[in-house]
Amino acid sequence: MAETGKRRISILGSTGSIGVNTLDVVSQLGGRDAFDVVAITGNANVTLLAEQAIACGAALAVTADDAHYDALKSALSGTGIEVAAGRAALIEAGARPSDLVMAAIVGTAGLAPTLAAAERGADIALANKECLVSAGELFVRAVAEGGGRLIPVDSEHSAIFQSLEDDQHHAVERIVLTASGGPFRTWSREEMAGVTAEVARAHPNWSMGLKISIGSASMFNKALEIIEAKHLFNIRPDQIEVIVHPQSIIHSMVGYQDGSVIAQLGSPDMRTAIGYALTYPERPKLNVERLDFAKLARLDFEAPDEVRFPALRLARTALERGGAQGAIMNAAEEMAFHAFCAGRIGFLTMADVVEDVMDAMMGHAATTMDAVFAADAEARRVADEIIDKREMAA
Repeated sequence: MAETGKRRISILGSTGSIGVNTLDVVSQLGGRDAFDVVAITGNANVTLLAEQAIACGAALAVTADDAHYDALKSALSGTGIEVAAGRAALIEAGARPSDLVMAAIVGTAGLAPTLAAAERGADIALANKECLVSAGELFVRAVAEGGGRLIPVDSEHSAIFQSLEDDQHHAVERIVLTASGGPFRTWSREEMAGVTAEVARAHPNWSMGLKISIGSASMFNKALEIIEAKHLFNIRPDQIEVIVHPQSIIHSMVGYQDGSVIAQLGSPDMRTAIGYALTYPERPKLNVERLDFAKLARLDFEAPDEVRFPALRLARTALERGGAQGAIMNAAEEMAFHAFCAGRIGFLTMADVVEDVMDAMMGHAATTMDAVFAADAEARRVADEIIDKREMAA
């Protein structure tokens, strides 16, 4: 905690949906009177990044792309805010002293700066899936050795975190991740085959960025959450269930050996989980919609269809195989996502590409961060080759 009594925070990925909502929560909770913003980072949207830096009084603003350094420098000229750019600057932002780091950079680009924060002992509010999917055991160990706390921000993992009773880990029988089912919950494979990225991004409940929205439509997000849950909660893969819950009111549940199930409920608003992470173990007062149970006509549940949504099966395969399969699956999914958005492959082909890459790269280890990054790079190369072949054959 800073000498002023304010909480020092850094926000990695401030211009994305999680980052924007984080700054909204910071504002609700007192803004500069309650928080010292040590650093914020973004990518290409330097106009928004500069506006955010000025509004929250950030000491440092970083763009991940060196090409945008001059634009960011110009936008912040005369403000006294330090400006930097590039991968090394992202890592520096994570390494700078702060009490908590909101890890919200999408993709493996967020791994190194979040790891730097963990190693110095910061509390990590984790919204970046790749830290646990690609390097779960290594990252959890780094947090433990650094002495910080790992607080999940994904609504599902936050719900589980909140539903776990102290000193009762031995009594946990299962955890249940809920999934909205996305926009194609009732669609056939034939109907999904021809959808575009614009159609796939239209989530029925949540307002999210393009990557997360399409990940929800394909259920790759939920697949990665299975892997995350294993590392976050030190639980066996066979204890992790997924249930489709279209209303997104129950965010996830924990089942105990006495038959009790404890669930966390709320309106589908990421600011609830963000606020909890920023102030844990306190519960802040937030301006979010309250549940009106009298108006909740029904809560529906159904088993996920792993034929139409094979990503769930691939996640369990990655856990069974171990090693670097999580990193390989994640890297292949990112490549398939970009190819789909570019119109190179179809919506259903994304899962085919990921499975092909995973099968082609069995046996890779993940014993060091260098090994993880090497597996990630090789998986991207293999995925690119597979995508090229599928594109030419189409």
